[in-house]
Amino acid sequence: MEQKTRRTLRRDDVLRKTGLSRTSQYMLERAGDFPKHFLLTPRCAVWFEDEVDAWLDARSKAAIKAATAPDHTLRQAFAGRGKQKLTREALA
Repeated sequence: MEQKTRRTLRRDDVLRKTGLSRTSQYMLERAGDFPKHFLLTPRCAVWFEDEVDAWLDARSKAAIKAATAPDHTLRQAFAGRGKQKLTREALA
């Protein structure tokens, strides 16, 4: 019986393949929405490529709503352009 070997991907390979940022990948993994990594050595985290491929396939088929634009008027410090003009003197 032939056993199929599973290929592993390092973090940079996973990020390149998914297009995610490190933070997004971490948050999705922490929430349980991304395949879990495991450690080959104490400093080498890897993911199984077939699990990452399955996640990408599922995400491409799922209907995901686009994020709404933030309401900049709710900011307390700087409500948007034109409201407050920053000068070098104000920054110093």
